[in-house]
Amino acid sequence: MQALTTKEQAAIVKNVIAACGNIDKLNKKGYDFLYQCSGFIAHYDINGFKEHYRDHSLVADIEANYAQNQWRNYRTGERFADYYHSKRDIYNAILGALLGVELSLTA
Repeated sequence: MQALTTKEQAAIVKNVIAACGNIDKLNKKGYDFLYQCSGFIAHYDINGFKEHYRDHSLVADIEANYAQNQWRNYRTGERFADYYHSKRDIYNAILGALLGVELSLTA
């Protein structure tokens, strides 16, 4: 598994932030990222996921699942660490943008 590129990361962050304001804006890349994060389920498919978040707060779930999505069990240099650290960076960028703060990579 390769780390996600800066371009891929930015696209996911942008999409998920947009979806927090309007769940219908969620695209496949944003959906694939979120349902693979701890604390989220696929809801069968992207349409089921969107339907769930019409009545539930995506922002609240992103906030609530922060600690479980830091992938602290991967250390730099270990197999797949770059991939999971890129996922952590995306998660932190999303939450940071939603809260208006910058989150530490070691938090």
